[in-house]
Amino acid sequence: MKVLILTHRIPFPQNGGYPIVVCNTIKGLLDLGHEVSLFALNAKQHAHYQEDDGYESKALISRINYKTYPINIGISMYEAALNLFNSQAQYVDRFFNHGFEKMLIEELKIHQYDIIQFEGLFVAPYLNAASKHSKAKLIYRSHNVEHQVWQRLAVQKGDPFKKWYLKLMASRIKKYELHQLNRFDAIAVFTDQDKKTMLECDIKQQVNVLPVGLDMARYHPDYSRTEFPSLFFLGSLDWMPNREGIQWFLNTFYHDLTTGDLNVRFYVAGNDIPEQFDDYDVMGKIYIQGEVDDALEFVNSKSIMIVPLLSSGGMRVKIVEGMAMQKCIISTSLGAEGINYTHGENIMIANTREEFYNCISKCIKDEEFCKQIGANARKLVEDTHDVKVVTNKLVAFYQQVLNH
Repeated sequence: MKVLILTHRIPFPQNGGYPIVVCNTIKGLLDLGHEVSLFALNAKQHAHYQEDDGYESKALISRINYKTYPINIGISMYEAALNLFNSQAQYVDRFFNHGFEKMLIEELKIHQYDIIQFEGLFVAPYLNAASKHSKAKLIYRSHNVEHQVWQRLAVQKGDPFKKWYLKLMASRIKKYELHQLNRFDAIAVFTDQDKKTMLECDIKQQVNVLPVGLDMARYHPDYSRTEFPSLFFLGSLDWMPNREGIQWFLNTFYHDLTTGDLNVRFYVAGNDIPEQFDDYDVMGKIYIQGEVDDALEFVNSKSIMIVPLLSSGGMRVKIVEGMAMQKCIISTSLGAEGINYTHGENIMIANTREEFYNCISKCIKDEEFCKQIGANARKLVEDTHDVKVVTNKLVAFYQQVLNH
């Protein structure tokens, strides 16, 4: 089977959920003997999106047909203001580039593919070119129900203008998203919740649930190198749900962590942390670290993972990775959406200040409890998120679509 994957960013290095999912999909397909091509947009204004030259990336790239194209997705203040009077979904349209479309068309004229997989809404603007120049089945993989993310963000805002703006964006994105999804041959989602949302939105196409797959050989927890107790957050803060969630957590627990009864260090790491977050930094209490060189080593070095998501959708790959690293995780139910968890057994679920406080207080006092939660979490991931199992399901899904 020949598969072409389209992405809105370079998935190297694997420093976030999106690239981890894409790279594991590629590895899984290659290991089963399928041919894979990857065409990636390269948004150069994001430094951490740049292709790395590590051995792991080079080894994977050498096994595929790989092309990238530089684009500018920046929006000026003037363009943003004009967008208020434009009914188009500029948030998505900025990823359209004629040069990339031309490169894609030339590829499709030369090579025939069985499957073209669109990784998320930001590459949907190239659907017209793919459908016109290829007989391949067109698969959409939803990393989030994008309009739902914006709707949930709007609910959280108290400022009337911000709430209005987010609702406006959600409405425009929803209109575009639902129109595009009904043009694909089939859709893959990570969670039952996202499938339910799509069906409620009157999506006509086949929607299959395929969970996040991890290469379990990459995850080697080592408690001898773990600081206990310690809390940590790891995620990119250029994604609004992450920024909103961690800001809520810092504002809510700042005094508990710095002068109160929660006697534990809290580490915040990830890409694109705004400068104003430095104001939260308190020596010996709260550490705003920014981007880390080795995400898995950072995760291994800390004991309790905090995921305070208040708005989002899809499956949080960082939680699945944290489980693979045998971390004790405290998350909102929304953050853990789509994971077949059991509260108090393989994760701790907290949705209010009081619930978070109680979970943190319990975990930082009981190392053996944390280790047991982490061991159970690892078992859950091994059973349901191993990339070999997930890729076999993906190929069966492809075959079903091809035979339809």
